[in-house]
Amino acid sequence: MGVAEAVRESGDARPLSMRSNFVWTLVGSGVYGASQWGMLIVLAKLGSAEMVGRFALALAVCAPVIMFTNLQLRNVEATDARNEYRFGDYLSLRLLGSGLALAVIAAIAFAAGYRMEVMLVVFAVALAKAVESISDVIYGRLQKSERLDRVARSMMLRGPGALAALAAMIVWTHNVALAAVGILLAWVVVLLVYDLPNVRRVAAAESAESGRGGEAGASPRPSVIRRLAWLSLPLGVVGLLDSLNVNVPRYVIERSLGEAALGHFAAMAYVMVAGNMVVAALAHSAAPRLSRCYVTDIAAFKRLVWKLVQFGAMLGMAMVVVAVAFGRPLLTVLYTPEYAAHAHVFSWLMVAAGLGYVARFLVWSMTAARCFKAQAPLYVVALLTLGGLCFWLIPVHGLLGAAWAICMGMTVLLIGSMLVNVYAVRAQARALREQEAREHTTPGVSETDVR
Repeated sequence: MGVAEAVRESGDARPLSMRSNFVWTLVGSGVYGASQWGMLIVLAKLGSAEMVGRFALALAVCAPVIMFTNLQLRNVEATDARNEYRFGDYLSLRLLGSGLALAVIAAIAFAAGYRMEVMLVVFAVALAKAVESISDVIYGRLQKSERLDRVARSMMLRGPGALAALAAMIVWTHNVALAAVGILLAWVVVLLVYDLPNVRRVAAAESAESGRGGEAGASPRPSVIRRLAWLSLPLGVVGLLDSLNVNVPRYVIERSLGEAALGHFAAMAYVMVAGNMVVAALAHSAAPRLSRCYVTDIAAFKRLVWKLVQFGAMLGMAMVVVAVAFGRPLLTVLYTPEYAAHAHVFSWLMVAAGLGYVARFLVWSMTAARCFKAQAPLYVVALLTLGGLCFWLIPVHGLLGAAWAICMGMTVLLIGSMLVNVYAVRAQARALREQEAREHTTPGVSETDVR
C-alpha cells in the first residue's frame, strides 16, 4: 500500500461533523479549563493568596502582549475559506510574533521595576505562553480541516500535564517561578511529541486526498507573510484590547489593594474564564461553517448566530443562579474560607460573565464575516469604559467596584457587537441579492440554463 492510500484509509483527511467537533472541543476545553483552574486551587491550598496574586500578575503582564503579537492567526486561518494562505505562512508569522512578544515582555518587566521574584515568574510564564502560541497556530490548521478531535486531545495532554508539573514544583520547592518553568516544560513536550506530528499527518492526508502537493516543505514567502500580517493586524489590536479588558482590573487591584486582594479576585474571576472556554469550544466548532454560510447563505448564518447567542445567554444565567445560591460554600470548598467572604463579588462577576458570553459569540460572528476593522474601535470604547470605572470604583468599593466595572464594559461590548452584526448581515444580504440579479440578467443565458 502506498503513502497516499495509507493516509486515505487513516481518515486523517475526513472532516468531522459540527456536532462531533463541538463535543470533542467541549471535552478538551473542559479538561484544559479545569486544569488551569486547578493551578489556582493548588496555589491557594498549598501556597497563599500572595502566590496566587503573583501568578495572576505574571499572566496579566504577559497576556496583552501575547494576544497582540498572536494577531488571532488561529481565527484567520480557520476562516480562510478561499485558501489564500498556506500553513507555513501562518507558522512563520507566529514565530516572528512570539519572538517580538518575549522582547516586549522583558522590557515591560524591567520598566515596571518588579521585584526579582516577580520578574522571574513573568519571564517563565512568557516563555510558556510563547510555546502555547505555536500550538495555537497548529490548532488553527486542524480547525480549518474540521478535525477538532486532535485539538481536543492536545488540550487534554497540555492541561493535566501542566497542572501536574506545577503541583509537583510547588510541593518540592514552594516557588512560583519554578512552577511556571514546570508548565513550560510540559507544553514543550506536547508540542514536539503530539502537535507537530499531528499537523503533518493531516496536511499529508489532505494532499493525498486532493492530489495536490504538500504544505510541509513550502519555503517562507516574505511578501505573503507581510500581507497576512497587515490583514491580521486589526485582530491583533482587538486581541490586545480584549486582553486589557480582562487585565486592567487586575493592574488596578494590585496597585490599590495589594497582591493578596488580586489573588482573591483572580481565583473568583477564573470561573468566568472557565465559561469562556465552553464558549470558545462552540465558537471554534462553528467558525468554519459560519464563514461559509456568510459567503453563500445569509439566512443560515443568521440562524446559526442566533443559536450561539441563545446558548451563551443560558450558560450565563445558569452561572448567576449557582453563584447567588451556592457562592459562599462553593468558594470555601474550592479555595479557603477567606475567599468566601467575597461571595457578593463572585455573584456580580457571574453577571459580567453572562453578558460577556453573548458578546463573544457576536464577536466570533463578526470574525466569520471578516469584519476585522470594526472590532478595534468597539474594543477601544469598551476598554475606556472599563478602565475609567476601575480607576473610579476600585479605590472606593474594592473588589466589588471591579466587578461592577467589568459588567459595564461587557454591556458596551455586547451592544456594539450586536450593531456591527446587524450591519454586516444586511450588507451581505444586499450583495447576494445583487449577485443573483446579475446572474439572471447575464446576456446570452436563458432562464432554463440558469435553472
